[in-house]
Amino acid sequence: MAKKKALGRTTIFVECTTCRESGIPGVSRYATQKNKKNTSARLELKKFCRFERKVSVHKETK
Repeated sequence: MAKKKALGRTTIFVECTTCRESGIPGVSRYATQKNKKNTSARLELKKFCRFERKVSVHKETK
């Protein structure tokens, strides 16, 4: 039986938006978790993009 705590959390992937738009080969991706009950909208985080070597906005993918 699963714990009640773990039921609301799911693993999601966030992807760099500027890498996707530009022609740079490779896209920065991070795995994280979110609670679907509290945040039903798509998640946006500022993370470090290793291809651009700077902090940029990463959006949740499908």
